Amino acid sequence: MSLDTSGKDEILVLPADGHVHSEWSWDAPDGSMEQTCARAVDMGLPAVVFTEHVDFTAWMVIAGELDDHEHLKQFVTPHGTLAPPKFNLDGYLECLQRCRDQFPSLRIISGVELGEPHWHGDEAASLLDAGQFDRVLGSLHCLPLGQQFAEPPNLYRHRPAAEVIREYLAEIPRLIKSSDAFGVLAHIDYPIRYWPAPAGPFDPNAFQEEFRHALRTVADSGRALEVNTRGPLHPEIVRWWHAEGGEAVSFGSDAHSPTGIAHRFTEATAMVEAQGFRPGRHPYDFWTRSG
Repeated sequence: MSLDTSGKDEILVLPADGHVHSEWSWDAPDGSMEQTCARAVDMGLPAVVFTEHVDFTAWMVIAGELDDHEHLKQFVTPHGTLAPPKFNLDGYLECLQRCRDQFPSLRIISGVELGEPHWHGDEAASLLDAGQFDRVLGSLHCLPLGQQFAEPPNLYRHRPAAEVIREYLAEIPRLIKSSDAFGVLAHIDYPIRYWPAPAGPFDPNAFQEEFRHALRTVADSGRALEVNTRGPLHPEIVRWWHAEGGEAVSFGSDAHSPTGIAHRFTEATAMVEAQGFRPGRHPYDFWTRSG
């Protein structure tokens, strides 16, 4: 982990949180940019990147799936798909500037998280031209299911768990090769969050070949890999990233409320350092390979 040893006592310096959502993300009803910034200052974080969700894919939901997420039901169409609303770019940018004025000691970085940008190239390009974001994440949340799309919890109901993981990892190279709209691949382990208990403990080594192929494609494209701390941390994935030539790592809590910012960053930075990556020149820089 990154330590400042200029003084007598070693002081832990956490990296920037490069994946944070606020009230400007359609699925973050508890989000607050202002409260998140205040918490970041209290924690001593050097920077926060507000990467709000921009999703153009509508996906299937089934009866009862949203019972614990009442705020999402407003986006369900009569056809039973969840269709995310349009991103309020102007409101987001105005709020961002207010927070920069209010918290001058915190580096507040603009960003966006594009869902499946390789399927929505024109829409993504239009947004990026209008927004001029500092950080753009690319995400894969859905996969095709018949003539529609579905997120992992629904996919696991229709396909064997191992098949879902392999299909997800096979889609990553297509995402990378078909879209240059983003610079960081977010949560390559996204479907693992929802791994079904009846399938037994998740073992990343069972999918080493698929992970390494996907990671090699990301590395060859020159992009950074996000270590997302919302789900389980698997050092094997970061080890394979290093082995396949990955040059840079970012950290993201994927927080959807102020209390989630920098979640498990101490553990994550120690793990990433053990796999051969070191902090950049500035605390808000990507971590890069040390050898």
